[in-house]
Parts: sequence; C-alpha cells; structure tokens
Amino acid sequence: MKSLFDDAVREEVLQRIDSLTPASVPSWGKMSVGQMCTHCQKPLELSMGKIALTGKKAGFMKRLVFKIYKPLMYNDKPWTQNLPTVRDFLITDARELATEKAKLAELVTEFHNYKEATEWPTHPMFGKFTHEQWGKMQYKHLHHHLSQFDA
Repeated sequence: MKSLFDDAVREEVLQRIDSLTPASVPSWGKMSVGQMCTHCQKPLELSMGKIALTGKKAGFMKRLVFKIYKPLMYNDKPWTQNLPTVRDFLITDARELATEKAKLAELVTEFHNYKEATEWPTHPMFGKFTHEQWGKMQYKHLHHHLSQFDA
C-alpha cells in the first residue's frame, strides 16, 4: 500500500483532489463531492490530534473486534464500498467544494510533513498504529474516496 508520507504519493493525491469539480458524482454512496472532501479531512485531523471522537469509548468486546479488523485499515486489499463510518465523520449538510478541497489539500500536506514524527495519538477504535501504518491508512482512505469520484 502506498503511503501519504511518500513525496510522489502526496503529489498524486493533491492532483487527484484538484481534479474534483462540482460536476463530480459518486460511483457509489450518498455523499456529494464537497461532503466527501470534508469527510476525508476528519481522519487526517484525528491522526494529528486536532480532533477527538465525541461518542462513548468502545468497550472491551468492540475493541477486540476492531483489533481483528485493524490490518484491513492499511493493507493492500481495497475497502468495500458503502462501509459504515463513525458518526463524527458523517457529513450531511451542504459543503462548498472549493473551500473543502483547499482544506483537504492543506491537511494532506500537513499530515505529509509529520513523516518524521515519532509520537502518534492512540486511535480511539483501533488502538496504536505505527508511523508506517498511519501513512498507509491515510492514503488508503483518500484513495478509496477519490476513486469513488473517479479522481
């Protein structure tokens, strides 16, 4: 799996974000292109400690289940379409595409610049991720949604 810490991959992702237009429609799912850009900002913000999830903390059994699925977050296997998302990442109101694209591009670059970081927050559902896993997971999420809009 590619990593968002790789310079060429960051450039590729930024070009894909830039290619989105108001006419971009999803191949699956309900989000508009502006909502998708906002949704994609949330995991980046979470990984850099800018936001925290507001829901109740996952219990022991839920954490155990998430531990089983954790490798799917960053391995080479594509995610299936229409996966459920955490409530805090659901975007249902209208979003202005140019604004959300700019914010997303800024966060992609900011996350990329964390490539030398040694300290990472604990993911509220999946627990600890390594530096390498964070880079791959962020790329995989962005790739999933940019592909959703044929970008």
